[in-house]
Amino acid sequence: MAVKWIGGHSTSILCLNVNTEGLVASGAERGELTLWDGGCTPAGQLHLPKADDVTSVVFSPCRPTRLYASHGETINLLDVRSLKEPVERFHVNEEEINCLSVNETDSFLAAADDSGAIKVMDLENKKVSRSLRHSNICSSVVFRPQRPQSLVSCGLDMQVMLWNLQKARPLWTTNLQECEMEEDSPESAGQFFNPPLAHSLSVASCGNVFGCGAQDGKVRIFRVTGVKFERELEFQGHCLGVSQVLFMPEAYWLLTGGNDGKVLLWDVSSDVGKQQKSPAKCLQRRKAQAPASTRKHVKFSKVASSEHATVLPKLTIEHGEKVNWISCSEIKGSKRVLVADQSSSVSVYSLPEH
Repeated sequence: MAVKWIGGHSTSILCLNVNTEGLVASGAERGELTLWDGGCTPAGQLHLPKADDVTSVVFSPCRPTRLYASHGETINLLDVRSLKEPVERFHVNEEEINCLSVNETDSFLAAADDSGAIKVMDLENKKVSRSLRHSNICSSVVFRPQRPQSLVSCGLDMQVMLWNLQKARPLWTTNLQECEMEEDSPESAGQFFNPPLAHSLSVASCGNVFGCGAQDGKVRIFRVTGVKFERELEFQGHCLGVSQVLFMPEAYWLLTGGNDGKVLLWDVSSDVGKQQKSPAKCLQRRKAQAPASTRKHVKFSKVASSEHATVLPKLTIEHGEKVNWISCSEIKGSKRVLVADQSSSVSVYSLPEH
């Protein structure tokens, strides 16, 4: 059963983030921003002006008192020790921001918006250093750990891109729909009706492995090798779109949240944890080992009903509401999953030790 954190919002919570000290920030519709210190009652609250939705909140990785919050087309820098007026406001995006990411040195901030633009701000000089672009809404952007000049992004153009801040063009791009077509499977036709619009990205702590959740209910795991990335793994556990993916601090444990109201925990370490293997060769080897009659089960059948799936969830949380955001925090010595949905409360679930 979930513990509910209530009293912090009156509208749907859209985003969550946790700093290195365990302080949780939540953003909601109509400009509501709340801080939680691990208890069920708010530790601080703020209403941002103009009642624009707070669509993304992210703490500085190296300065836990600094919180960035996107609010319509504006980025607000807040000091959590005194949650009052923003310390600074930046207006560099032309349309509503969907996702913020700060690199681990707190030197660059990326803001992805509805126009497909990713504005990368130099936080020292307080100006845009790069303007990157998708051809449709950019839903997620994430800096890679241990590589402060490198980031990945995805969008409703079904593109997943790898960027380096020294270049304005992507180093590498993958179109998720084209990947499906290349499989030459009868199920591929279904992609036209349920295209893999990419919703969410998360990069593992190693910086080389990242996951992508898409509208077709699938999770795809990629590995970066140099200036490109390759798909290592693909599995399906949600019967509707995957709205959120989150790598936990442990190597290759992944949380996913879906529009089907489920939150799933996956261990993909046996598939992606071996650095010396070539991802392409691993994928080919797995396909070669699977009998022809089961190959499509591995990729296309629902995890709940498939006996042939190579990856099964370690834990299924039947949350029951469409998941807007998931985060993870250690509270009172144990790991908890924090879930934001259409309601005005944060749901908190305990994770078993693994």
